[in-house]
Amino acid sequence: MTTHKTGTRDQWLAARLELLDAEKAATRQNDELARQRQDLPWVRVEKDYRFDTDEGKVWLADLFQGRSQLLVYHFMFGPDYKAGCISCSSIADGFNGIAVHLANHDVMLWATSRAPLPKLQAFKQRMGWSFPWASSESGDFNYDFNVSITEEQQRNGGSEYNYRRGGHAMTETTLPTVVIESAARTGAEPVTYVRERPGLSAFVLEDGVVYHTYSTYARGLDGLWGMYQWLDRAPKGRNEAGVWWRHHDSYEQVAQ
Repeated sequence: MTTHKTGTRDQWLAARLELLDAEKAATRQNDELARQRQDLPWVRVEKDYRFDTDEGKVWLADLFQGRSQLLVYHFMFGPDYKAGCISCSSIADGFNGIAVHLANHDVMLWATSRAPLPKLQAFKQRMGWSFPWASSESGDFNYDFNVSITEEQQRNGGSEYNYRRGGHAMTETTLPTVVIESAARTGAEPVTYVRERPGLSAFVLEDGVVYHTYSTYARGLDGLWGMYQWLDRAPKGRNEAGVWWRHHDSYEQVAQ
């Protein structure tokens, strides 16, 4: 027998209407947050960032591919990984369907990672993805946008992530179990795995000049994680303990 509260249809409707008011308030708040994001000052990108792509070496401005706006997902896939981060991979599973719509609405969507391009291409083929993915292996892009840290920063602490600077040195004995489990799924050592971090950065191209407009990290990426938007509307919500998700081709087949 269920331990959750039950009620009549009339009781459910009364509670649902009360929740509807809260949902509408949250929607209006999200609209205001979007306005504030768009109102941030634009910062000119002074450095010439170079990327390896399927079409060869290109500059940051080339990633726009004729559009005026660019969204870059900082995908955790370091040079020593054997596979992409399972969390980034589950987020990226939703990119194929939306990238074409964005591209036809003046916005290019790219993923970038520090792994060499052949590794990215092989994993992309394994996952059945079609969105563009560039390697930022040879430059400072990841470090300048605070999604990668050096071995020295890892030893000494003091790196910046999610607009906070500081922290302690990271060793395998200080890492949470969830991080160690996630690292194992990539085939990377845990201390190597955490030198990469996830994020999203936005850019605009105007009069031949690239400007950085926005970046978000950590829980700021929740809205991009499609499965959680569905789970938050499921009867038992996220209902999770530890790392339950996998690369989508790594789940055991469910009997029909």
